Amino acid sequence: MITIDWIGSAAAALTTTSFIPQAVRIFRTRHTTDISLGMYTMFTLGVTLWLIYGIQLCSWPIIVANAVTLLLAGAVLAMKIKFG
Repeated sequence: MITIDWIGSAAAALTTTSFIPQAVRIFRTRHTTDISLGMYTMFTLGVTLWLIYGIQLCSWPIIVANAVTLLLAGAVLAMKIKFG
C-alpha cells in the first residue's frame, strides 16, 4: 500500500470511529435532546451518497469507511427519532 492510501485509511478509521462514543452514550442514556435531527439526517444522507460513490469507483477504503459510518450515524439518527 502506498503512503497516500495509508493516510486515507487512517483518516477513514478516525472519522468513522469518532461516532462510536456518541452512539454508545445515546444508547446508554436515551438522551438525544442536544442532537440535531436536521444535521444527522443530512449527514446520514451524505454518507449514503459517499457509499454509493465508493461502490461506483470500486474503492474499498471509501466503501468500508462509509458503510460503517452509515451504520453508526444511522443508529444515532434512529435513536434521535425514537428517544427524541
